[in-house]
Amino acid sequence: MQLKNPVTAKDHQQGLGSATTTLVEYGDYQCPSCREAYPMVKRLQEHFADSLRLVFRHFPLTQAHPMAQPTAEAAEFAGKYGKFWEFHDHVFQQPFALSSEVLTAVAEECALDPSALREAVAKHTFQERVKMDFMGGVRSGVGGTPTFFINGVQHAGPWDHDSLLAAIESSSKQAKP
Repeated sequence: MQLKNPVTAKDHQQGLGSATTTLVEYGDYQCPSCREAYPMVKRLQEHFADSLRLVFRHFPLTQAHPMAQPTAEAAEFAGKYGKFWEFHDHVFQQPFALSSEVLTAVAEECALDPSALREAVAKHTFQERVKMDFMGGVRSGVGGTPTFFINGVQHAGPWDHDSLLAAIESSSKQAKP
């Protein structure tokens, strides 16, 4: 499957736009597999350094994970203040289940106004932004989380560190003239 929505400046990105490889992750903050993938993705970023650009897109599986949507909206709130990645990292590093209290604590850790965050989540201020990511994932064939795309092509194999490492290396070799 191909990534239907190309990466744009509106996406949350880490790394250089000129990187030889772009890794897009569709994720859900309450998904145990996404939590498991988080440190592995960090290791890939360290390994590839400037040759890898990471993009995170929301794909909250609300039927199974009731806190996924509010957490995605809270991450977008943080993004409004330039703290998306800080918030993202803190959420995935939490050792306990997500709740409104955890989101408030993460907001405080990120020096964000917790009451403004609670209000934005309650009013669904960033619901459309999250929905845009989700619908792009649906169009691209995402059926679960995490789902990875490497240079616009869905990674169909396992998403453990070694498998993704090999797939990224293979993709970057193909990208070179």
